[in-house]
This record gives sequence, C-alpha cells and structure tokens, in this order.
Amino acid sequence: MSLIANRRTLLAGAGGGLILAALPGRAFAAPSSGFTHGVASGDPRQTSVMLWTRHVASAPVKLTVEIAEDEAFRTITLTGETEASPANDCCARARVEGLKPGRWYYYRFMTPDGATSETGRTRTLPSGETKGFRIAVVGCSNGTSGWFNAYGHLAARDDLDLVVHTGDYIYESPVTRPDAAPGIAQQRGLAPAGEIIALADYRQRYASYRNDPDLAALHRRLPMIAVWDDHETANNSWATGASAHDLATEGSWDARKAAGVQAWREWLPMGQAWYDAYQIGDLATLFRLETRLLGRTKQLDDDLDALFASAGDIGAKLSVFRSGPLADAGRSMMGPGQERWLADGLKASVGSAARWQILAQQVILGATVFPKATADWVNGALPADVRSDFDRRNQLTAAGMPYSLDKWDGYPAARKRLYDSARAAGANLVTLTGDSHNAWAFDLADERGSVGVEFAGQSVSSYGLERRFTGDPKRIAADFIAANGNLKWMDTSQRGYVTLDITRDRIEAEYVFVPALGGRSAIATGRKTISVAHGARQLDA
Repeated sequence: MSLIANRRTLLAGAGGGLILAALPGRAFAAPSSGFTHGVASGDPRQTSVMLWTRHVASAPVKLTVEIAEDEAFRTITLTGETEASPANDCCARARVEGLKPGRWYYYRFMTPDGATSETGRTRTLPSGETKGFRIAVVGCSNGTSGWFNAYGHLAARDDLDLVVHTGDYIYESPVTRPDAAPGIAQQRGLAPAGEIIALADYRQRYASYRNDPDLAALHRRLPMIAVWDDHETANNSWATGASAHDLATEGSWDARKAAGVQAWREWLPMGQAWYDAYQIGDLATLFRLETRLLGRTKQLDDDLDALFASAGDIGAKLSVFRSGPLADAGRSMMGPGQERWLADGLKASVGSAARWQILAQQVILGATVFPKATADWVNGALPADVRSDFDRRNQLTAAGMPYSLDKWDGYPAARKRLYDSARAAGANLVTLTGDSHNAWAFDLADERGSVGVEFAGQSVSSYGLERRFTGDPKRIAADFIAANGNLKWMDTSQRGYVTLDITRDRIEAEYVFVPALGGRSAIATGRKTISVAHGARQLDA
C-alpha cells in the first residue's frame, strides 16, 4: 500500500542518538500477539521508502502509519493506513510516497484500539549534488554459528545512511546441524528444528531470526536494501534447482523456491522487483542484482565430480573441461534480460554524470584460483578428508582452474559480458559481495586490463576458512594473495561487516571485525581500510 505525504510543515532533520541492545538472560522470544517483531524500513528512494511491521491477530487488522521528522512526533508529516493479515503471516508493509530527498524520518504503526509499535528511523536517498554517502555492507548470518554482534555494532553507530544486505539473511539448514556452535541456536529459539522446505517453515525461521535483538535494533535504526543469496531457499541454488534440494524426498523445487521468495518478501521491507537500481544523488547508482533464482545456469560441480571419478590423465581432462563446458557462452548468472537491463543501466548512469556505478550482488566476481595447499594450513595431523581436499584443489590449481564453480569463476563468459558492458559504458565499477564468509578486496581485471574493484565482505556469523584450515590465517591469506595477482587483500578468520564511505573522488572501504563467538559483544576487535580513487578502476597501492 502506498501512502502520500500531506502538506504539513516539516521540521529540521534529526539523526537520533546511539543505542545498544541489552544482553538477555534467557532465550530470545517475541510476544504471541500484537506487535511481535518491531519495525523495519527499506527499499529507499529519493521521495519514498518501504515501512514494515508485524501485528499478530486472528483476523486482518487495519494499522495507522505515522511518519515525522522528529522522534517525538510533534508534527506529523504523513498519516495513512495499511493492513496486517494472517494471509501474509501478519506482516504489514507500506510504501511511503511524497517524502523529501536526503532526510531522516521517524515512523510508527498504531492499531484501532491505540496499541503502538516501536518507533523506527529511516532515511530517503539524496537527490542532486551529493558530496558523500555512507553504506554498511552485511551478509551471511547463520543463526547456529555465532552471535549477530555485527548487527549490534552497526545499530550503535550514528554515521551511516543505509545498510546493504548481500544475502543469506537466514539459513535453511537444520538447527541441529553438526557444525552448530553449542547453545546459540537454543538461546535464540531458532525454529523449526529441521530443514525448512514449506512456506510455513520459512515463515517460522524468519520469525525466530527476527527475535534477535541485534538484528531488530539494526532494522529499527537504518533502512536496508537486501538481495537474497542461496540459503534463503536452499544451498547452491540455480534457476531450476539446488544442490541441497532432493526432488525425491523434498518435492517440487518450484514450490520450494516460491515459498522462500514469498517469505522473504513478507519479512523484508523490499519491493517486488527481482532486480533494481537506486540513485544516490549525482554521486552513485546502486544496482541490486539477482544471480541465484532467475537466470542462473546450473553449476558444473556434478560434471567436475564425474570427471575426477573417471579414469585417465586428470590434467588433460581438466584442460578440455576448462576450454569446453566451463567456457560455454550460453552459461549465465543473470539471464539475458537482466544482462541487457544492467548494460543499459550502466550507460544511463554514466550518461547522467553519476560518479560511481556500484553493484550489490551475491557471489564473488574476482577471478580466484586456490593456492597450493600444504600441511602448514592445518594445526596438528592432516585429517584424511582434508588431505583429499588438498589433493583435488591442488590439481585444479595446476590446471589453471578456479576452485569454486558457484562463483562467477564458474561462469567466465557471463563475467566477460559484464566486464564488456562496464567498459562500453565507461563505468567506475565497484562490486559489493558476500557469500564466501571471508573478507576479500580485488582488482577486477582481465586480459584487457582493469575494469573496476570488488569489496567482498566477511560474514556476520557464518564460519569462514578458519573452520577447516586451522593454521595461521595470515599465512593462508598470504598464499591466496601470492597465487592471485588481482587479489590485493584477504582475511580468512574474522567476522563483521564493511562500510563504504562514498565521496566524489574516492570510495574508502573499512572492514570492521567483531567477535561472533563467546557471547554478545559490541566491541570491535580490528579494522582494515582500503580505497579506490575515481577513474582509477583499481585499488590504491
């Protein structure tokens, strides 16, 4: 439902104070009725934003929405109505139209009997000349692996304009997965216990995630632009299936995908578009891509497994595989429609004199081979499964093959088309990525030279390479950098988030590290800053 601002006088903008959620002494829980999960905002534009709340009742409830420029709501800028209905898991959304660009607003929801939600804070995108804008980038928040301290740390800051979530907002796997950190899922009250497949399962999992006070605080404080990755449906998904979906025991993939998408759209304050663009004044165009469920061709992992299982010279077979199936021009990440849309959008952005063209998407774009893995990567004796893993990865490295076919590395022709589109447009390309759980910074380049840069963020809580490779993280990172000329920096063992300070002449990325284990904490344990100058299309030396 859209709401149009009235003509009342607006007050001067306000930013609000710092907050820090209190530490609970029992399992996180929500009320069983009424306003159960706080408020959220997202999908901002220059004159509009999506507002969200959840009000649980046995029948649909009309909710009044109020928005003001002061937290006390002394002068109401807008009023309107929306509805929370059991048909949408009692999630109510309202697209607020007619706001002023680049302003902070406060909002709340009220029931006919006077019950009032928490107050949220949101912000519209700026228009016209814009000197600076600051984004936080988060992703990969496995609720069984660690605490959401990255969300809590972000919620306590007062120097951000927007949060971009690069996906894996929830995980679909069983709560009792073997690698779960002891006690965390139980204290969170994550449900249901098993792998989620049906719509009711996805809804329940979102509800239990959103009980987390740090995630709730982040949504209450800042607007979010979210993309989904694979775990919002099933691990390693593509348009017509997923490696973690068993047709024989879990039924139709189309039904499961539809359920995951519906629950995501109910619980996230986002519009219905599969992909979209956001204009940040004349400073940047932010493109939200979809690389999982719409146009992605199936990964080649099964083909590669069969190749390794077959007889013959593995090096020769990998050479044929690399020049044949892997290089197939028909393989796609986005689908032809989205590719054309992005190419046109990049040209339009540059033509409008926007300084930066930023892609928010799911998986790493930078080309990466696995370094020669050694026993130094593991403390103590080398387990048999790790030794076998090393052998396979080292054979891929020797053949010049990427180590992961789920990334853009598994779709080199599609990546080339993206690079060609950026070059044709003259874009100052910056990519924001998640998925890997580790922190990376790449120059994006091919045989024609540099085309842009990539800031790939570490996870909020999901395990990284440190889970399997227990040796010195600095040694492992150094080996990766030595094996990949376009990889300029990496961290393989810490959790957290990334901020982007976007100015007309430079983008500075700061990787902020916070603990994910050992309890809830708002203390940063480390930082790393990397930047790119406008027009350079490669990271500062």
